[in-house]
Amino acid sequence: MAINTVEKIDNLVKVNHVLISVSDKTGLDDFVLGLNKTNPAVTIYSTGKTYDFIKKLGRHRPRMFQVSDYTGQRETQGGLVKTLDFKIYLGLLTETYNLYHQSDLSRTGAMPIDMVVVNLYPFRETIAKPDATPEKARGNIDIGGPCMIRASAKNYIRVASVVDPDDYRKIINELFLTGGRTGLDIRFYLAQKAFQHTASYDTAIASYMGKQTIENIRGTYPQIENQQ
Repeated sequence: MAINTVEKIDNLVKVNHVLISVSDKTGLDDFVLGLNKTNPAVTIYSTGKTYDFIKKLGRHRPRMFQVSDYTGQRETQGGLVKTLDFKIYLGLLTETYNLYHQSDLSRTGAMPIDMVVVNLYPFRETIAKPDATPEKARGNIDIGGPCMIRASAKNYIRVASVVDPDDYRKIINELFLTGGRTGLDIRFYLAQKAFQHTASYDTAIASYMGKQTIENIRGTYPQIENQQ
């Protein structure tokens, strides 16, 4: 067997480990509580403000950990780097029946992540404001979010990639019907939406950047001339 060749998969995948990092928290409380009801053993890994939001749900929320506690790497100050970590992407990209992948999980102590719930920094909303500047736009270009979305969507054979709060109810209903499992049908549906989401996001960034001039960029930042 080639190292990364997939020969068999599970139609139904138990959702035991979920990574959640969202800017838009609409409906997140009900979704997280629903995850706990469908599988009381589910574990949530989260970051920053999302972690604080879920923690406030109290004793009815699932068991949860900060991503930094899981990876062993503290978030950078200001949250510049939070989820770009080897253990995260190993957990997203490994396959159940690939012995090489399972060996890597064991070697690193990483967990297979079964669901990713991510939505991105509000780039469109930022550039639509009257006081929008290139610096504010630049600061709202998400890096870790699109990476997690793409990795989980690529591995739809095992991982559910959730980008739209409007899908929360659909997902919870499926989990109730299947004993806390996602089916291949819904994972592929979510992957289709995930790639559309990142493509649209990148298109918005490319369009904005394409409309800027170097004069506008130079005028945004005080420049320090290098002295020889």
